[in-house]
Amino acid sequence: MRATARPRAARRGARCGVRAGTWPVLGLLLSGCLGDQTGAVPQTAAVAVPREAPRTTGRERTASDADHAKLVASFGGEYRSPAALKLVSDVTDRLVRSTERPEETYAVTLLDSPVINAFALPSGRLYVTRGLLALASDTSEIAAVLAHEIAHVTLRHATARTELALRSQLVSKVVADVLNDPVTGAQLQSQSKFALARFSRDQELEADTVGVRTLARAGYDPFGAGRFLTALNRTTALKTGTGMAGEPDMLATHPGTTERITLVTRAGRLIGAPGLGVDERARYLTAIDGIAYGDNPGDGVVRGRRFLHPGLGIAFEVPEGFSIENTRNAVLGTTGEGSRRLLFDQVESHPGQGLDEVLKATWSDVIEPGSLENRMVAGYPAATALSRGKDWTFRLAAIRTGETTFRMIMAAKGSTDPDGAFRRWTESLSSIDPAETRTLRALRLVVVTAGPGDTVETLAQRMVVPDKPLERFQVLNGLERGAHLRVGQAYKVVVE
Repeated sequence: MRATARPRAARRGARCGVRAGTWPVLGLLLSGCLGDQTGAVPQTAAVAVPREAPRTTGRERTASDADHAKLVASFGGEYRSPAALKLVSDVTDRLVRSTERPEETYAVTLLDSPVINAFALPSGRLYVTRGLLALASDTSEIAAVLAHEIAHVTLRHATARTELALRSQLVSKVVADVLNDPVTGAQLQSQSKFALARFSRDQELEADTVGVRTLARAGYDPFGAGRFLTALNRTTALKTGTGMAGEPDMLATHPGTTERITLVTRAGRLIGAPGLGVDERARYLTAIDGIAYGDNPGDGVVRGRRFLHPGLGIAFEVPEGFSIENTRNAVLGTTGEGSRRLLFDQVESHPGQGLDEVLKATWSDVIEPGSLENRMVAGYPAATALSRGKDWTFRLAAIRTGETTFRMIMAAKGSTDPDGAFRRWTESLSSIDPAETRTLRALRLVVVTAGPGDTVETLAQRMVVPDKPLERFQVLNGLERGAHLRVGQAYKVVVE
């Protein structure tokens, strides 16, 4: 959650642009092409010239450049790591030469975000977050992610999905408007949502299969895809706190990670036995040695169930069962099964504007009559309200601390009122302790070589992470539970 200077105020604040009417987007922000994670947009490959994207000219190029700047800004800006950028660019070029469209070239940009994500735009720009770089353990794993993204482009998935969406909208509109049958039109529109979700899941599985073949043709270990997805699955399980990775609902546009692991492993076995191709582990670890890890303290940090933001001067704790993620514009949270979600952001308010008016102005749905209340929350003036939608029940609050107004929203699936959990969350809002602020240092990944006396446990003790250092060390290094270190081999450790 970025902090920016507020006009007419000496303190810093965050100008968050996420609006309350975008709850479906929250689910997408907590999922992705890999599960956390990759590819909300169609994909591509790379040359190390991030300021120029090929395949676009004239007005299209101008629009592409504008989209690029907005996208990079939304992910925390560009991350500068010449060694990592060169490796990703070299790998992508090698992969592209092994596709059915070897003449295409793309521009790589590394994003300064801890989120595990990779995606590409049709204009020819490929994006990889530092969070994804941190999770991958060797070159074949990062190549597997890139090969998947390239497959979306070579298969023209973006075009096919757009055409299907437009066709579905057209049919339902004709039935509803021209034939004067709105009920059937609504039914067709609902059916088209399921068709599009299924179509997108099929696209992901197809991109996985083609990506593994590309990976092998480029000379990389085709089983790198399965290893990376397994690490992703384990990371998701740690994030949800359930010990199990969550599965998508009926309208999820991506298949479950477990299903994808099965598919890519089968695709790898059709190519050959494990040991085929190179993983280039040493090269990869050298390239990412020293990269930033986790949140940038200046943008706020997550410590277990707590969120702390030195620039905003606030902290809060979410209820048991929630995991939270700090994005550029808001803090988002969800329970493991996805039945409850929350959002914390900052909203604009005018001098003299009541908090009840702020709440009404920033909420696009109907507020339950009689539920709007002005009261004190955690010692701060606030307005709270209840809103019931078709599928979700919302508790809302606008809270003023000094000259800054924050919004706290909790949603529960169905008709259950989340008031109890919502009150515990809002009452936890407090000013950040200056002593605690001084402990919030930037983290980074360093590569260490295991010595004769080192064990998984001793290296895990060096991990400066919010929780579960042993499990996180194992996941970051692709180690199964109970596995032993190999003397002389390099491993990733998170340090200050």
